[in-house]
Amino acid sequence: MSKVQANNDSIKSEGPETRPMNCPIPEFAEIAANTPDVTDDSIYIFSTYASIEKDQITAFSGGVTLIDKNQKIIADELAFNRLSMQLDALGDIHYQSNNINIFANTLNASKAQKSTLMTAASYQLDGNPGHGSAAKLFISTDGQLNLIDSTFTTCLDETPDWQIKASEINLSATGDFGEAYHAQFRVLDVPILYIPYFSFPVSQKRTTGFLYPKIKSSSNSGLEVETPFYWNIAENLDATITPHYMSKRGLQLQSEFRYLWGDQQGQIDLEYLNKDKALKNNNDPRYLARFQHIGSFSDGFRAYIDYTTMSDDNYLVDIGSRQYNSNDAYLYQVGELAYFGEQWQTTLKIQDFEVLGNHTPSYKTLPHIEVAAQQPLNFLAGQLELYSELTSFQSAKKAQVEANRYHVEAGILFPISTPAWFINSEVKLMHTYYQQDNIQLNSELEETVQRTLPKVRFHGGINFDRQITAFGNNYRHTFEPQLQYLYIPDEDQSNIGLYDTTNLQDDYNGLFRDRRFSGLDRIAGANQYTWGVTSRVLDDSNLEVFRISLGRIQYINSNETPMDSLLVDNNFSLENQKSSLAADLFYRINHQWQVSGDIQYNTEESFTNKGQMNLDYQFNKYNTVQLNHRYTRNVSGNSLEQVSLLTSVAINTEWAFVGRLTQDLKQDRSLESYAGFQYESCCWAVRLAYHRHINSNLDDEDFINENRDEFDSGFMIQFIIKGLDGKQSAIGTQEMFDDSIFGYKRPYYLNN
Repeated sequence: MSKVQANNDSIKSEGPETRPMNCPIPEFAEIAANTPDVTDDSIYIFSTYASIEKDQITAFSGGVTLIDKNQKIIADELAFNRLSMQLDALGDIHYQSNNINIFANTLNASKAQKSTLMTAASYQLDGNPGHGSAAKLFISTDGQLNLIDSTFTTCLDETPDWQIKASEINLSATGDFGEAYHAQFRVLDVPILYIPYFSFPVSQKRTTGFLYPKIKSSSNSGLEVETPFYWNIAENLDATITPHYMSKRGLQLQSEFRYLWGDQQGQIDLEYLNKDKALKNNNDPRYLARFQHIGSFSDGFRAYIDYTTMSDDNYLVDIGSRQYNSNDAYLYQVGELAYFGEQWQTTLKIQDFEVLGNHTPSYKTLPHIEVAAQQPLNFLAGQLELYSELTSFQSAKKAQVEANRYHVEAGILFPISTPAWFINSEVKLMHTYYQQDNIQLNSELEETVQRTLPKVRFHGGINFDRQITAFGNNYRHTFEPQLQYLYIPDEDQSNIGLYDTTNLQDDYNGLFRDRRFSGLDRIAGANQYTWGVTSRVLDDSNLEVFRISLGRIQYINSNETPMDSLLVDNNFSLENQKSSLAADLFYRINHQWQVSGDIQYNTEESFTNKGQMNLDYQFNKYNTVQLNHRYTRNVSGNSLEQVSLLTSVAINTEWAFVGRLTQDLKQDRSLESYAGFQYESCCWAVRLAYHRHINSNLDDEDFINENRDEFDSGFMIQFIIKGLDGKQSAIGTQEMFDDSIFGYKRPYYLNN
């Protein structure tokens, strides 16, 4: 078994658009729309016939319409008692207020009791798919609805796909939430579930209550059931608490707390499992905690925090988390305070990465301080730049070297740019001072090191374009050559440790960088020029139809200083005086077909260092298929070659399919399989999916001791009730499309 760690080679594929759904909400014409609004306590009644009994009771009949400032009523007959302020209506009643339409057989309203009662009623929320019926319906003066022997659903069919049938349902006066007592959840009028009490949202406003449950299975955790509960604490505070039952592991509690104060916002996530029944050799609690915060204050100040910790390295592999992918190899631990002025910026950062598995711990920066300043000059659009940083590298491992590093670089830039051409000139002086501690015997490292290097860089390009005609269409064709010269004297830096430095990507755009490594522990010597050419074809709407880029670095003299073994980069053949050839390709064949890819090819020794190719076929904007191939020659000492096929297809208005396959061509095995179907109507949806993917192996000994399976597989089912937020728009399949072990956010990490 070998470790495989790589940059995320997969390009994020945006899922297809969501097919719109035609889900009209019933609308009712406004009663007495042409009459003036009532603004006082007056009551206006219009009818064909009217009579008065004993100067107390007035009876109306024949197209009766009642209007006051809160409501409008249409009825066949209506009687009004002036002394008791009692109103009674009969026959074909239509009651209308700001947020509801009600149809009933009888209506009794009492101003003294400040309530309205209707019998044999049906109701429709205004601008909302929520509707139902009630044997009795009470309306209080504040507008709250109390429904006895009632139903509620967002389905508009005569026999709804689902409905809540309860002895009592209360709907808030604002139409934001409802409460049900002694409720049955019925599917096609068949009772499925009894619930003594629950609350549910009726609009998009945040409302305390249970969210959609999720049921799935996996070989790692067995049957899993999640029942999230949302708590609307205040306008700027909320929390989601999710009991997560796993038949093989036990009951886990997940919580998410969010806050918003002015320009400050953040989130605290905690996942806790007291005892994992699936582990044989460890009874300790398993947990993950993450705190994220971002905010600005005063003028130009910004704060940022992202801190995660968890109980053990295999937590993500065994249990998983919404916070990270199951194959992520490290956790973020960053705190930053920054100031942004017009001509200078400064940042104070504390940073650590919790590396998972049996690997050398990363260095902490406690702290990292950087200051940057720019001063415009009065000639040739020049600019004076200054950059300085002070970093203290500390290690949790006693035998590891630690260091303080101070770096400053200053220089002059002359960026000149026009629509036809550009040239950027740069001259800088870079000085770095190291103080290194805890150096082991026989090490090449020295306690103090000073390094001073100049840098000269010239980068320019020209944009040519012309109009061409091909296949009966007009296009604009561009030819964009560019050339860069870079000089940095070569210096032996083997007496400096590696604290935050590694190779950078060597794609086409990377050819025109001024450095080969991230960080400052190695500044590669350079006496080289880089050439590159890009050619594009654009249509009449300025949409790119075709693009090809080609370039490489040519070394004027070879670098005689041996590079560190940890930073050997096969993409550069210095002894052959040139880098690998880097190419980038994009071709939109037509509205359906698209090809894209890039490659870094060593022409001197005839091998590919790195390459990827994507072939996309889009039936229409709702359906897509992608085939991609990825190859990397050196990933932690191993070559990697994978091919993936993924698709999202809207079979018809209701049914959609999402599928994904990833195959390891080097070891001839499947890395991931996923097949999911989604049925979606106007008022509900269900997702059914099967998954099988490789488990990351972060710790060989622990992997063997706990007898972990090489693969995790299982099924998922999720019901979604639509319309409770007041809308019935399509939910789409993007969530299923993104639900991959490879994700799109950080490096993948496979060790099996």
